[in-house]
Amino acid sequence: MEAVIPFFANSTSMDILRLLDQLHELTIERPRPIMGKLTWGLDKDEVGMQIAKVRASLPSEVKQAAATVRESDRIVESAREDASMTMESAKKEADRIIAEAKVEAERLLEHARLQQQQMLSESEILKLSKAQSEEIRNAADRDAVGMRRGAEKYALDVLGQLEGVVGKVMTTIERGKQEMERNETAAVTPREKARA
Repeated sequence: MEAVIPFFANSTSMDILRLLDQLHELTIERPRPIMGKLTWGLDKDEVGMQIAKVRASLPSEVKQAAATVRESDRIVESAREDASMTMESAKKEADRIIAEAKVEAERLLEHARLQQQQMLSESEILKLSKAQSEEIRNAADRDAVGMRRGAEKYALDVLGQLEGVVGKVMTTIERGKQEMERNETAAVTPREKARA
C-alpha cells in the first residue's frame, strides 16, 4: 500500500502561492509601463480577478500549508526573540553575579589585609610586651639581689652590734659574779672557818 503524502507537503504547492503573490505584485501593484500608461496590454482588473480565481481554486491543503508556514515562521521568530531576550537576561545576570563576586572578593581581600595588619600589630605588641616583661623581671631580679645583699649586711651589722652588747653584758655579769663571790668569801664567820 502506497503512503499518502499530503498535498501541502510538496514544496511546489508552497511555491504556487509565492508565484501568485509575485504575479499580483508585477501586474497590479508595480506594473512596468511600455509606453506612457500602457502596460503589456493587460487589463489590471482582469488580471487581478484571474489571480483571485486561481487562489480561490487552490486546494485547502495549500492554504493550510501556507498558514502553517506562516505560523511556523511566527513561532521561529518568537522563539528567536525569546532566545535573544533569554540570552540578554542571562548575560545581565552573569554580569551582575560577576560584579557581586568582584565586590565580595574585594571585601574579603580587604578583610584579610586588615586581619593581617592586626595580627602583625598584635605580634609587635606581644614582642614588645615580652621584652618589657623580661626587662621588668631582670630589674626585679637585680633589685632582689641588691635587697638580699643589703639585708644580709644589715643583719651582720645588727648581729655585730648585738655581739658587742652581749659581750658587754657578759662582762658585766662576770664581774657581778666575781664581786658576789668575793663578798661571800669575806662574809664567812670565823666560827665557820673553824668548822672547816
